[in-house]
Amino acid sequence: METETKLMQGNEACVAGALHAGMRFFAGYPITPSTEIAELSALHLPKFGGKFIQMEDELASMAAAIGASIAGEKTMTATSGPGFSLKQENLGYAAMAEIPCVIVNVQRCGPSTGLPTSPAQGDVMQARWGTHGDHPMIVLTPSSVSETFSLTVQAFNLAEQYMTPVILLMDEVVGHMREKVNIKELSQLPQINRRRFEGQADDYYAYRPDQSLTPALMPFGEGYRYHITGLYHDETGFPTNSTDNARAQLKRLHQKLELGDNLAMYEEVEMEKEVDLMILSYGSTYRSARKAARKARKEGKSVGEFRVISLWPSPELAIREAAKKAKAVLVVEMNEGQYVQEVERIVKSKSEIHFLGNGAGELINPEEVYEKILEVLTCQANS
Repeated sequence: METETKLMQGNEACVAGALHAGMRFFAGYPITPSTEIAELSALHLPKFGGKFIQMEDELASMAAAIGASIAGEKTMTATSGPGFSLKQENLGYAAMAEIPCVIVNVQRCGPSTGLPTSPAQGDVMQARWGTHGDHPMIVLTPSSVSETFSLTVQAFNLAEQYMTPVILLMDEVVGHMREKVNIKELSQLPQINRRRFEGQADDYYAYRPDQSLTPALMPFGEGYRYHITGLYHDETGFPTNSTDNARAQLKRLHQKLELGDNLAMYEEVEMEKEVDLMILSYGSTYRSARKAARKARKEGKSVGEFRVISLWPSPELAIREAAKKAKAVLVVEMNEGQYVQEVERIVKSKSEIHFLGNGAGELINPEEVYEKILEVLTCQANS
């Protein structure tokens, strides 16, 4: 694996990245189009001394991943569509109890069981707001097979750094396509391991944060006493109904991510100067947007590109500054209009916002994006 260049599937790259990051436990329930992630985890984890368990459903899968993480392992679960909906309650529990784990959602067309083998990006808002409560969430979305490997590693690193669940939001196109991957280069990616409490066991408080506002949860069974609950709790982990404590804990959950300078991930192309149109996209849809934008530029049209990599937290400042350089912004996504709402919130009314979407299980092709580019630019010229 150290020197190979391989032709890999996106789901395969996800498992390879997870193993490189240190995943040693996977719990899941197979569901299209994420099934290969469970199958390959079952095949490869034993080679690394890890454990795979197929649970009876997605709720139990998420619970098992949380339990193994409390025991000190780096854990992952994967699902799609309706399975992601079922994981939401325990996902919120992990956010409240500050349990690191990675949840992969290979999106398919919905709602409900929808079109199991057809692509979509319809879970963007659910990834951010699917659970109850006000907790923050980290959501990363890859656009290629190689990036699926690297963002899976990044997802594990962020989970351990901030002691929180992290969602890798793929889509069916990225999950099932095959591309050449430079394994040697990717195997150099750094790993972040869980911090440990260095004092005496009697001095340990599981939920006492350091200057990073993140506590160090020691592996269960190593002699450290603590309590874990989904209720608001004090430094020991035991529940308290104090509203002052609840206010402080909720504020800290948000602030620990606000301190992160490695969360706002994005890519800009041809945005160093003012443009007539900036195309904003993410995931597999970016590939069509990129091809259409290149064609437009070859024809002399002023078109820039902005790719969002961390959907949540949004690269808010970068989107706002890039939009200032564009007469108009075109948001392209495989749904009926989800992230475009976030862009409208960020940009406000300072730039004209256009939208191209399709939530009916079909990839938006480059020709569709190109036609929309021409439509917007023609409107600009005639206004």
